[in-house]
Amino acid sequence: MTNSQKGYAGDVTPQQAHDWWQSGEAVLIDIRTHAERAWVGFIPNVPGIEFKIWPGMAINPAYEEQLLAAMQGKAKGSKVMLLCRSGIRSIPAAQRAQALGFEAYNILEGFEGDPDGNAHRNTIGGWRARGLPWAQN
Repeated sequence: MTNSQKGYAGDVTPQQAHDWWQSGEAVLIDIRTHAERAWVGFIPNVPGIEFKIWPGMAINPAYEEQLLAAMQGKAKGSKVMLLCRSGIRSIPAAQRAQALGFEAYNILEGFEGDPDGNAHRNTIGGWRARGLPWAQN
């Protein structure tokens, strides 16, 4: 199945997302919950828009409005990349962004990557494990 059949433009690696973000080719949006960004870490100067709201993980009813506000000044068709914990939750977030007229990408591996053999994240893939910029409160 092609990504256009999936309802979003495609998948990018954390490194490609970083490169596009730094060059200004695409906007990076962190769609993890406020709690995840506060407790696990965040990417400085990247807007955080919850796709699902913690603790119940219900879809954020204001997601599309908040995404449009974050993309203000960007033309329809502009690239936007969505980052979640592991690259799963950002797929429906990318589909919704694509439906709004943006060229939307899911960031594979997410911020924390997949769990390792000990069920710990941040060791196998992900933004943090790949040494890309992040900070923690």
